Amino acid sequence: MSSNASSGGGGKKNGMLTPGRLTVAGLGILALIFIFENTRNTKIRLLIPEVTMPLWMALLGTGLIGALCGAYLIRRRK
Repeated sequence: MSSNASSGGGGKKNGMLTPGRLTVAGLGILALIFIFENTRNTKIRLLIPEVTMPLWMALLGTGLIGALCGAYLIRRRK
């Protein structure tokens, strides 16, 4: 019985680095590089107000909003 317990723990450890998780981590790193390479100021208009801000802040904010929406939808499925 102890051999089953030890192999079960090893399975969890190996499940941490799945190809899907590595792909998502790689895409996340590429997205962060893209965001922080775009540092110039840009005008952003949301309905009526217009603000000038660094493009990286707008991209990062949009990415965070997308991630939160995705996490919400995944949580609702369960």
